[in-house]
Amino acid sequence: MTDVTSAVAGTSTAQSSVTSSAKSVITSDFETFIKMLTTQAKYQDPLEPLDSTEYSAQLAQFSMVEQQVQGNNLLESMAAQLGMSNMAALSSWVGMEARAVAPAAFDGVNPVTVAPNPPALADSVKMDVKNEAGTIVNTITLPVSAEAYQWDGTDADGSPVAAGNYTFEIRSYDTLGELALSEQAEVYTRVSETQMVGGEVVLITGSGQAILASSVTALREPQA
Repeated sequence: MTDVTSAVAGTSTAQSSVTSSAKSVITSDFETFIKMLTTQAKYQDPLEPLDSTEYSAQLAQFSMVEQQVQGNNLLESMAAQLGMSNMAALSSWVGMEARAVAPAAFDGVNPVTVAPNPPALADSVKMDVKNEAGTIVNTITLPVSAEAYQWDGTDADGSPVAAGNYTFEIRSYDTLGELALSEQAEVYTRVSETQMVGGEVVLITGSGQAILASSVTALREPQA
């Protein structure tokens, strides 16, 4: 499974690279324009000086470039402040249980709440429980319903599995018994921290997993 923090960081790096590149081009053009204007004024023919109208037009272009650079800097500052504001607002999520597509931390005792949400047209639904190595430890037949399912932490033989992170793959079949859809289920996991990663608010779960705050579809009080 792709690590969300790495994915966000990778996207951030790419975006930052593009932004820095664009800013570098504007700054370069800005400096080049100054040099050209200075050189033009320095070496103009005294007998045929630069037309005042043309000179004014060039000064106007100079002002536009300067304003563009300053505008970009202001937008970057506002974006950073907005991101910090969002993180502060979501700090109240710490200690809550958020529902999102992510690995669930099984502590060896308490059940894991899974939100299967299969398509309504499915004829039958099965759920594969996978450990951190991606090995299927249990396959469970579920009703065609969006009702939450409590996985009790047992394998196909009914024996308790080891504590760790588990994912839940939902397989929906049509009336002909053919696979119609396979997707990872959402789970409820406790939020222990909020972070800013590349302009995105990221939630760190109790198991150390990272999920985007924008991917959360539900929030609830911790279940006993």
